Amino acid sequence: MAGSKTGRGNFFEDFRLGQELVHATPRTVGAGDAALYLALTGTRFALNSSVEFARGCGLPSAPLDDLLVFHIVFGKTVPDVSQNAIANLGYADCRFLAPVYAGDTLAARSRVIGLRENANRQSGIVYVRSTGTNARGEPVLDYVRWVMVRKRSETAPAAAATVPTLARAVPAASLALPAGLTFERYDYALAGSPNSWEDYAPGERIDHADGVTIEEAEHMMATRLYQNTARVHFNQHAQAENRFGRRLVYGGHVMSLARALSFNGLGNACKIAAINGGRHVGPSFAGDTIYAWSEVLERFEIPGRRDVGALRLRTLACKDCPAADFPDKDAQEKFDPAVVLELDYTVLLPRRG
Repeated sequence: MAGSKTGRGNFFEDFRLGQELVHATPRTVGAGDAALYLALTGTRFALNSSVEFARGCGLPSAPLDDLLVFHIVFGKTVPDVSQNAIANLGYADCRFLAPVYAGDTLAARSRVIGLRENANRQSGIVYVRSTGTNARGEPVLDYVRWVMVRKRSETAPAAAATVPTLARAVPAASLALPAGLTFERYDYALAGSPNSWEDYAPGERIDHADGVTIEEAEHMMATRLYQNTARVHFNQHAQAENRFGRRLVYGGHVMSLARALSFNGLGNACKIAAINGGRHVGPSFAGDTIYAWSEVLERFEIPGRRDVGALRLRTLACKDCPAADFPDKDAQEKFDPAVVLELDYTVLLPRRG
């Protein structure tokens, strides 16, 4: 058959509960990946930017940005999980288990943990737990995501619906701190922010002030950096027929832009420990200007540590709308039309204690 050697990705009816997927193309990451990620997002966190700063925090070198690692592992999963996706819907129960340094090789595998056909029988929701490992086979990242995937045929039978139960947040006792990490001699001046863990309170809202406009070439370059092959981000000829008539920006790129913007007000939140939950509320396109604001949901101690504490944050990204008024949900729990991302995550900060 013509084209039979060309992978077309899995459709909804190809997935089975408990199915194990080993993803192709292990990726050795280097300083070039970190530099390009910085150029595409503008991230400024000192722990990822300076080898000497990282060494002052007890690490052997500057680790790659946590979201860069997330996106590379995510990209490995796309050809098997979401090549035929309509939309990536959400994330949960994500833990960053070990730092990744230049020279490490990342690989990924996933297990199908839930399936639910949509009522229109044209698509279904696939839930997977994906794990990224380094060359020694050690897990560096573990997370759940769910994605809406097209069916090859509306008449194809579907398995009985199974939706996994997920915790609302990763508990403090389950957070993994990098070996050797210490903030006892944390340099606030070099980090660019005077604020420590003690300076934040639950309920506080922070406008991250700046905005960044997404350029067509930049969002596609960022997505290529992660080797994410989802067609919705690249093929304008095909996307001209969708309901938007244009390419979608990879939602992870919006996550990274919001995280980079959060340096304004959260400059010492230098390590992501967990993503508790996240959803892409609306689509983003080239030309959109992204703003962001964060709410402190919870402040908690790390068992046995006096030098480091954790904040659970809720960050919302909005497009073409400054965040000073904190666009959010209305009385009917519907998001303001400007909101494109809601991300619930846990970060580590130095304590002065």
